[in-house]
Amino acid sequence: MWQPDGWDVRVRLGILTPHADVGPESELRAMAPPEVGLHAARVPFAAMAGGGVMAPTIPLGPVRAFAEPPHVDAAAELLAAAPVAVIGYAFTSSAYVIGARGEAHMLARLGERAHGLPVVATCAAVVEALRVLGVERIGLVDPPWFDATLNDLGRGYYEEAGFEVPYAAPCGLPGEQRAVRPKSLHDWVASRLPDTADAVVIGGNGFRSVGVIGALEATLGRPVLTANQVLLWAALRAAGASAEGVTGYGRLFGGPGA
Repeated sequence: MWQPDGWDVRVRLGILTPHADVGPESELRAMAPPEVGLHAARVPFAAMAGGGVMAPTIPLGPVRAFAEPPHVDAAAELLAAAPVAVIGYAFTSSAYVIGARGEAHMLARLGERAHGLPVVATCAAVVEALRVLGVERIGLVDPPWFDATLNDLGRGYYEEAGFEVPYAAPCGLPGEQRAVRPKSLHDWVASRLPDTADAVVIGGNGFRSVGVIGALEATLGRPVLTANQVLLWAALRAAGASAEGVTGYGRLFGGPGA
C-alpha cells in the first residue's frame, strides 16, 4: 500500500565531496543497496568551477587546501549533526600530497569535529583493502587530470605503505570528467596492466570507474579496487554494517574469484 520513501534504512553514511563533483554520490548510490542511506556534504574545491567543470590538470595547491581547515572541518561537523553512522572522505589526491601521516592527522582532526564519529578516507581504505586481499604489488591508474607529478606522489604513497608499484600512470583517456566511458576505461587498463601487478588500483573519486570492476576482474583475473568502491567498503565496516546487497562490484565484496 505504501511506496518506498527512503526512511527505512539500516544505516546512513555521510560523504564529504568536492562542491561541484557528482561522481562520488553517483557511484556510491549505484553500488549501495536501497537500505543504505547516503547523505553528502559539499566542500569547496578551487580546481572545480560551476557545472562540474574542472581544470585539465589539477594543481597541487587546491588539492592540499581541500584537506585543510576551515571548509572540510565545518562540513564534517555539520554532517555529523545528521543521524549518520560514519563519514567518508571522498577525495583521493589530497592523500597523495600530504602523505599517509598527514592523512591520519586529518582524519583525527575531522573525527574530533564530528564529535567522535568514525571518519574513513579513500586512500587509507585502499591500503586496508589491499591487505585484506593479500595483495603485494599494484598497478596504479589515476584520472587523466592527474599529472605525472601527482601520479608519482600516488606511487610514493603506496610504496610507503609497503606495496610494490610496478606500474603507475595517469589514464590516457579524454581529460573531461564526463567524456570517460566504461568500455574505454576497461580497454585502456586491460591493455596496460603488467603481469607483475597482483591487482589494479584506480584512483580518483570523481573518475567514472565502478562500472568496469566486474569486467576488468574477469579480463585480468585479478582484484580491481576503485576509489568509491573502497570508500563504501570501509564506511560500512566502520559503521559495523554488513555489505550484504552490494553485488557485482568485485572480489572486495565477495564477488567471483573472492
